[in-house]
Amino acid sequence: MFPRKLTRSIVVGAAAIAVAGGSYGIVSATSGSGSTAAASTAPAAGSSSGGGGSNARSGPAAGGSSGTVSSLSTSGFTITTSAGQKVTVKEASSTTYQNGTRPASASAITTGEPVLVLGTTSSTTITATQVTVQPAGSEGSAASSAAGVVPFQQGAPATSKTVGQVPADYTQGSGTLASGTAANKATEAALAAYPGGVVDRVVELGNGDYEVHYIGVNWPHHIFVNQDFKVIGAND
Repeated sequence: MFPRKLTRSIVVGAAAIAVAGGSYGIVSATSGSGSTAAASTAPAAGSSSGGGGSNARSGPAAGGSSGTVSSLSTSGFTITTSAGQKVTVKEASSTTYQNGTRPASASAITTGEPVLVLGTTSSTTITATQVTVQPAGSEGSAASSAAGVVPFQQGAPATSKTVGQVPADYTQGSGTLASGTAANKATEAALAAYPGGVVDRVVELGNGDYEVHYIGVNWPHHIFVNQDFKVIGAND
């Protein structure tokens, strides 16, 4: 890991997918439809009780978050999501960077910039594999409010509601951890539909859909994405 003061020329040729564009839409998002999963029992990030979900995992998993860069360090940076969650981002020599759809370097990451971070998530710390600087206005509290995201509040109970569709065969703890491109696409879809939290794992369900586990907010904690990487529902 090089000091941030040095110019790094790590670039990536892949096209970026902006979180707040229309690339990912909510499909069949009618409140109350579909089955309702059991109430979450594991703690959400930053909380001591309630709201995290119970899908088991043995350690850090593929995920990510989006927000505004609030501080920089020699080893990475911190972002604040639109719901007020603080996320620590660790950079590595293998981290790649994009500015919109263009390849970039670490110097593109500056205070006040909106970014999408994908990588390996452990609670509210992400070891970044890819960081994308997004167009101004792509991340904000208004987006979270419009999506119905309930920011984390210490001591507040998790909101109990279901929006859209929950796969009929879904039960908490079922499925297989996803990684690579599939996990990244499911993470981006979830963050586009429900900005403000942190994806700490993606689980592929038996029917090929995905359950994206969301922390750092009081709702939602489970976001469901179909095989075409469209959000189809969410619940607590």
